[in-house]
Amino acid sequence: MNLNKSLRNAHARPLLPPLGWLQARVVAGSRYFSSALLSLLVLAGCATPGVDSYRAEKPLLDLRDYFSGSVDGWGMVQDRSGKQLRRFHVVIVCTWNGDTGTLDESFVWSDGKKEKRVWTIVKNGDRYTGTAADVVGSAAGEAAGNTLRWNYVLRLPADQGGYAVDVDDWMYLVDEDTLLNRSSIKKFGIRFGDITIAFRKRKG
Repeated sequence: MNLNKSLRNAHARPLLPPLGWLQARVVAGSRYFSSALLSLLVLAGCATPGVDSYRAEKPLLDLRDYFSGSVDGWGMVQDRSGKQLRRFHVVIVCTWNGDTGTLDESFVWSDGKKEKRVWTIVKNGDRYTGTAADVVGSAAGEAAGNTLRWNYVLRLPADQGGYAVDVDDWMYLVDEDTLLNRSSIKKFGIRFGDITIAFRKRKG
């Protein structure tokens, strides 16, 4: 989703808090600390469940079925500490031609600013690819059960540094009308923000 303005302040702050004496120990060449830190990072990476973990969950999530007609979304952007930065409402007008869909997103932010993004989505079984003007290359996703995991690189505008940030996007279908979306925003593998969205399909 559109994070460009919301993440501006996050880039201005250090990605990590000062490490204090721990940092000093690493600089001093503490092999024990470095090995322990590496082990913890490896274990943390292995702990993330894959999308296949949800294959038995229902209802089944099919983006072509869910994102059809008009969908409303209510969301917020948080920094890495959990502090709420901004809120938004988005209306998505969704149309499909076979397995190719267009998702036209119109955002209204809590500060009154309005923004747009238009996605082109291609469905291939349980796999999806997507493109948008500010996405580097293409997004790639896979669905299993009620869940879809979606990854892409978002390019921020030049006046905000032109940074490319990694988006790890998870969608969970609660019922035929309700979809929850949780995204982690990272740079150099470090998470510095999250977006949470609740989607609801319009009736009629």
